[in-house]
Amino acid sequence: MMAPSSFNLQPWRFIVVKKQENKERLKACAFNQRQVEEAPVVLICCGDRHVSKPGYIESIIELRKEHEAINDTYADHMRNSIPKMFESPPSFESMEAWINRQVMLAVAQIMIVSSSFGVDSCPLEGFITSQVKAAFNIPEQVDVCCLLAMGYAAEPFKKYGGHLSWSKVCFPETYGQDFV
Repeated sequence: MMAPSSFNLQPWRFIVVKKQENKERLKACAFNQRQVEEAPVVLICCGDRHVSKPGYIESIIELRKEHEAINDTYADHMRNSIPKMFESPPSFESMEAWINRQVMLAVAQIMIVSSSFGVDSCPLEGFITSQVKAAFNIPEQVDVCCLLAMGYAAEPFKKYGGHLSWSKVCFPETYGQDFV
């Protein structure tokens, strides 16, 4: 997975669901959304909160050392900064918010790359987390962020109901200001 992540911690974890009986179990947890059953592959996209633990941080430092992508100063910075970041988050309200941001970066990358190969995808947020975790033996410290149905659409691409103009979603310097 070549997606970016904060400190290169790579908290994402993916369960690849292909067997029909498992897709049926997942569909029951996802309000019976048809994409879950119809797609050849559904990813359960998760994030592991253990990435903030010293042992995990050390494993990432070692990985970066193997690739000659870190020096001792930055390794010490990671050891000191990462645990503090989760004790007093600077730009997110909770570990769950941070995990979701990181995992969704990877999910977006998967969707873009898949599209370049002609594979369609559909992210789904409608599911009951506790049911998904129980059905697929997902540990307590792992958050389920979304499902990603993947395959080849049976119907041609449908136009969206319209996109907001850039002037509604992009602002110069200050929120709500118009580009002139």
